[in-house]
Amino acid sequence: MRARRVAVLADVHGNAVALAAVLAELEREQPDAIVHCGDLTWGPLPGETLDLLAGLDVLLVRGNADRSVTELAERLQDPAAEATPRERWMVAQHDAPMRALLAAFPPTVELEVDGLGAVLFCHGSPRSDEELVTVETPESRLADALEGTSAGTIATAHTHVRYERQVLGKTFFSPGSVGMPYEGAPGAYWALLGAAGAGTGTGTSPIEHRCTAYDLDEAERRYQKSGDPFTAEMIEILRQPPTPAEVIAHAESLAFSG
Repeated sequence: MRARRVAVLADVHGNAVALAAVLAELEREQPDAIVHCGDLTWGPLPGETLDLLAGLDVLLVRGNADRSVTELAERLQDPAAEATPRERWMVAQHDAPMRALLAAFPPTVELEVDGLGAVLFCHGSPRSDEELVTVETPESRLADALEGTSAGTIATAHTHVRYERQVLGKTFFSPGSVGMPYEGAPGAYWALLGAAGAGTGTGTSPIEHRCTAYDLDEAERRYQKSGDPFTAEMIEILRQPPTPAEVIAHAESLAFSG
């Protein structure tokens, strides 16, 4: 598939309010394709989040959290299996058709995009949905992660921090997180790809980073009604997200994290 403009979303994490705001903006932008780079429903509003995509042509990449829903459901068939209260709650929010849908997401998607050429979309890295890639990831680790990958641009997610980096003769970028950003400021973060000037921004890069404002009060109200055992923590992240510097330092100390 070849596209002139592509909207890149990632890490919605069950924040249906943030996703609805981004989809409203995409209705105005009318990109040729929409790609979500993983971790769609693992959060307070999984059903509502999935419902927003009904009828939309979205390419959905599997993230580690998407994968975990199915793995946990299988493990919890054993009454003696151990799980946290939130893990049990999350599995209960995903019925069999929802789990089957998440399980069918491919680990990567590749598109030809004007101004960028071949773009590979993944969650963590091309080799692992748990790899943490940042602007400070050593080149040696990136080279190993790219083995067998020919695309000139690699879209990553998982860290919830947006970036753009030229290294190893390739372009790496993350659109950030729609529903749970670690940018030091609230909002729904995403990106628009395409030939320079194709978007509505003033920059000339074919990668245009966006941030969509949404109703945080409404998100908090819906989170509080959700029953998610992590409601308080999730609201705190929405209101006072960590900074990229904090997250990058933590990510690089781990390299891989589920």
